[in-house]
Order: sequence, then structure tokens, then C-alpha cells
Amino acid sequence: MTENTSSIVSKVWSFCNVLRDGGVSYGDYLEQLTYLIFLKMAEEYRNPPYSRDIGIPGEYSWDTLKQKRGAELDTHYRKLLEELGKKSGMLGQIFLKAQNKISDPAMLYKVIDMIDKESWVMMGVDTKGEIYEGLLQKNAEDTKSGAGQYFTPRPLIKVMVECVRPEPMKTIGDPCCGTGGFFLAAYDFLTSPESGYQLDKEQNRFLKDKTFGGNEIVPGTRRLALMNLFLHNIGEIDGEPLISISDALIADPGDRYDYVLTNPPFGKKSSMTFTNEKGEIEKEDLTYNRQDFWVTTSNKQLNFVQHIHTILRTGGQAAVVLPDNVLFEGGAGETVRKKLLETTDLHTILRLPTGIFYAHGVKANVLFFEAKEASKDPWTKEVWIYDYRTNVHHTLKKNPLKYADLEDFIKCYNPEDRHNRKETWSEDNPDGRFRKFSYEEIVARDKTNLDIFWLKDASLADLDNLPDPDVLANEIVENIEASLESFREVLGIINGNGE
Repeated sequence: MTENTSSIVSKVWSFCNVLRDGGVSYGDYLEQLTYLIFLKMAEEYRNPPYSRDIGIPGEYSWDTLKQKRGAELDTHYRKLLEELGKKSGMLGQIFLKAQNKISDPAMLYKVIDMIDKESWVMMGVDTKGEIYEGLLQKNAEDTKSGAGQYFTPRPLIKVMVECVRPEPMKTIGDPCCGTGGFFLAAYDFLTSPESGYQLDKEQNRFLKDKTFGGNEIVPGTRRLALMNLFLHNIGEIDGEPLISISDALIADPGDRYDYVLTNPPFGKKSSMTFTNEKGEIEKEDLTYNRQDFWVTTSNKQLNFVQHIHTILRTGGQAAVVLPDNVLFEGGAGETVRKKLLETTDLHTILRLPTGIFYAHGVKANVLFFEAKEASKDPWTKEVWIYDYRTNVHHTLKKNPLKYADLEDFIKCYNPEDRHNRKETWSEDNPDGRFRKFSYEEIVARDKTNLDIFWLKDASLADLDNLPDPDVLANEIVENIEASLESFREVLGIINGNGE
């Protein structure tokens, strides 16, 4: 980090801490930064040498904000947000239903003044990205806000991208993109000298405007994603948004991607909340009756797996974070697993440990598969499983997941030639974490169960190997919370609200 970059980051964070004391959350501060930095950049683009009209009326320009103080500033800022939210394109989407959350006009002016002192268009992409990504992570850590469900650990995303190794001039989709983490990691990979690519003018233009596409149905999260992409030089300030606000599961969008990198939202059921005739709040399970789906279910993750299969081009690669229930659940789950094994090459599963997500009690995996053309014979011949769960202990605060923790998995995955792999497990080395299973072995398992493990839990055999008390306490909390969620689902079924 350069001295100038460090200074800017420090200033942004200092205001964040002051505003927190005044009751403004990380998420609220992040939204206000989004609006204000966008306005400042629009002003910079309006002036030479760019001379671009972004569509912001003169009465709501950046200069009008700088000239006002006190209650007049508060009134003007609120009116500005309301009017810009009515505009078309990226502009209207950034300001859609925007509200001022900084109630103190003096503090609002200080934030405006801080932003005004920097040239954001000329600032390096890495600097802007570092500021914004840092705030996104802090927002995710604020567990009470629930923002963590839209934030996948960045080291995990980087590992997934490096295994898939996206190529220039190909498209990348994420049907539930949260704040855009997968898009940014793919962008960094494609532009990094370490990837071996040297993009020409046409490839850079394609990367900026045509590579990425996806969905995010939560308006505030989508706003953050659009701004996150824009600050990383993805998309145009006066162009159409690359991320749709529509529910990806409603219908086949017609778009097809060369890669899908995603982490569908946690929680098994898709549902909507409504008020009945008596004025009572009710929930109703959502099922998606799509002709392209193998099975109709209200299970959210199973529907996303089916949707991803639809939007992948033949030969397209997917890397998807999915909870354990997708690997072992019967009924619709078994149907989806069998179809996935038959119609794609489901070649790799990475078993993840608990303690790496902001949602407690989550036991998840990354499934890597390649879409194939129709065939009478199953495409999956072998599934290689890397167990990075057994005897692995992480906590968000004291031992968060790091990129280095998964370097051995990348080595085993062998991205340069994944068809040339070697097991680290053998009868002579029963502690090896990388092991393959044939298609015949898997389909012979009850319900085609893919939740496969073979390593012994050392803590059960040797009390000296027990993890630290705080790790154990976190695991107990996670298991209790996961159990409570399962009980809630059972209760829903008993009450007639489940499948």
C-alpha cells in the first residue's frame, strides 16, 4: 500500500468510526459513500478531458452539495437522492430508493469534504477497491445486520477462481452475486501478470463491458455490488447495469455463460412473506415450475444447482458453494445429484470446515463441474474429494481462513491439467486428504450420497489433540444454531408449511 493510499484508507475509516459512535452502521456509511463517491466521479467525468454527460441535472451536481450547510444541506441531499433514483440506467439503479442515513448535517458535510479532496477517477483501481472491499468486509462482520450472508470469504473465492482459471473473451455469471466478490476475483485473475494473459484493447473492452452478468434480488446489496464493480473499472458510469434485480430462479433468462462462480444464499427453503386477510403475517414456500428443471422443489440450493446447469454453456465450468444437505438429502436431492452426475462431469468436491462463514453452523462444500452435451452414458467417471474439514479448526476472529490454508488443495486440484492428478490418500497413508471415488462406487451408495469422508477425527481418539476451548465453544454454538434451524424446518412441515 502506498503512502497516499494508506492516507485515504485511514481517512475513510476514521469517519466510519466517528459515525458508528453516532449510531450509523457500517452498512449505512457504505451506502452514503456509494452515493457521494458516484456523484464526485460523475462530476470529474463531466469536466475535461472526459467531457461526458452522465445525466445528472445541474441542480443536483456535486458542486451544489459542496455549497450548502446545515439544514439546507440535509434537505437538498434528500431531494437529490430522491430525484436521481428516478433516472434510467446505472445512475437510477445506484440511487434507487436511496435515503440519507447521516442525520447530522455537520458530519455529512465533513464526509463530502473528505471525498471532494480526492480525484476518484484518476485514483488507482486497487486503491478504490481496497477502500470499498474493506468496508464491505467490516459490514459483513456486523452480524446483527445480517450482511454476512452476502459475503463469501475472499480467500475461498480466490482459490475457486484459480482452480477454474477463466480465460479472456469468455463470459462469467453469478445468479446470486451478493456484493460482487466472484466477479472481482475473476477480474483480478484475468488482469494479473501471474495468470499469463496480456490483454489487448479488444479483450480489455470485453472484460469491462461484456464478461460479467448476474442477479441480486436484495436492492441494497445489489447497489453495493454495482458500485463495487464500477470502482474496479467494470461497467460504464452511464451504461446499463450488469446485475439484474430479478429473481434468477423465476425463469430461464436465455443467457448462457462459459463460467458460473457462485455461493447461493444459505437456508434451504425459498419462501415469500405476505399479510393474509386477517392482517396476520404468513410465509409461503416458493416452488419454481420450470421445464428446464429436473425436479420441482422449494429447496433453494437444489433449485440453484438446476438453474446453474441451465445457464452453463456446453463445456462451461462451474464452481459452486453448497451446504451439506445438497450432498445427502433424499427425494429431490437424490434426483438432482443423479442428474448432475449424468449430465455433467462432476469432477471435484472440496469439503469446507465450519467457522469460515459469518452465518454460524454452516457446513459447506465447493462443487466443481463441467457442462456436457446430451449422452446416453453418464459423463462423470470419477469424483475427487478433498477433505479440508476433518481435524481443521477455524474461527472468524482468531483463525480466519487464509489463502495459504488451501494452497495444498490447489496443488492437488492441478488447475493446469486437472486430468492428471494423484491421490494423497492410500491404504499406506490413510490420513491423505485427496481421494477419488468412481461413478459406480457413488451410485451404489444409499441415495447417491456424496457426503463422503474417511479421515478419523483425532479429537475423538486423543484428548491431547483437542482444539482450544474458544474453538470448541464456537463449534458448539454453531452446531446448536444449525440444529435450531433444522428444528424450525421440521416445525414448518408439522404446521403444513413445508414440503
